[in-house]
Amino acid sequence: MLVSATSLLQRARREHFAVPAFNINDLEILKSVMAAATELRSPVMVQTSERAIEYAGMGYLIAMVRVAAEAKLPVVLHVDHGKNLKTIHEAIKRGYTSVMFDGSSLPYEENVKKTQQVVAWAHAKKISVEAEIGALKGMEDFVNVAARDASLTQPDQAANFAKATRCDSLAIAIGTAHGAYKFKGETHLDLARLKKIAALVNKPLVLHGASGVLEDVIDIAERYGAKIGDARGVLDSDIKKAIKLGIAKVNIDTDLRLAFTAGIREAVHDLPKVIDPRKFLEPASLLMTEVAKRKMKLFGSAGKA
Repeated sequence: MLVSATSLLQRARREHFAVPAFNINDLEILKSVMAAATELRSPVMVQTSERAIEYAGMGYLIAMVRVAAEAKLPVVLHVDHGKNLKTIHEAIKRGYTSVMFDGSSLPYEENVKKTQQVVAWAHAKKISVEAEIGALKGMEDFVNVAARDASLTQPDQAANFAKATRCDSLAIAIGTAHGAYKFKGETHLDLARLKKIAALVNKPLVLHGASGVLEDVIDIAERYGAKIGDARGVLDSDIKKAIKLGIAKVNIDTDLRLAFTAGIREAVHDLPKVIDPRKFLEPASLLMTEVAKRKMKLFGSAGKA
């Protein structure tokens, strides 16, 4: 069933688990995620970026997720990293149950103002809003300690922002990064910063860029020709600690992309005489489901539906 994220994420923070939020672009990814959620009885957030909406079409994505949400478990349809207010407003009108406005690259006051506008639109329809403050980049992107610290979420500012905007959840920057190449040196997150933020912000906190970049999945992809190189993700141990400290939603995209890539490469190699696209997609789907199940177990969401 389609639900708003608000009460679900509040429960997750209260009970110290995290709701897995998987980015989808097509039917194969959606079916794989839902197979995992159904088997493990996990609530799930299905999220689409603006690029995914551009690629697949908002109407197609909404229709697919509505069918998926016939499963007897909580399903949230969420706009991920929405920056275009027109797209967010359309998503609210057309049936998304949660939206994110990402104004993290804007000046603080502009971020507040635009987030307030999204909150007004969404709350009128009982739709949840995720906002973001802090720069989501890798620790290696900053040449000195001062620059690195300034890029990450400042606890006092986060508290003021959450109060001013009335957002329902808050994405924070504590050292994660999008993509497969998150770290060059130490991979640990700034958990001390997270603890300070959690003490001041009594809302569900969100961790973006949190894929683990699974070594066994990379091994499969590279065995069949991929050139992934020195990809490094977030440690499982850090994810567990972050959830205990207040993270209630964890975003996963890269890990599913890697699984899809590995499965397709393996199938193309092993099935040279096959011309049925479904046969090529099957190994990818199975591997994505396995990866999604690992995340649900790691986040503690299994059995929480």
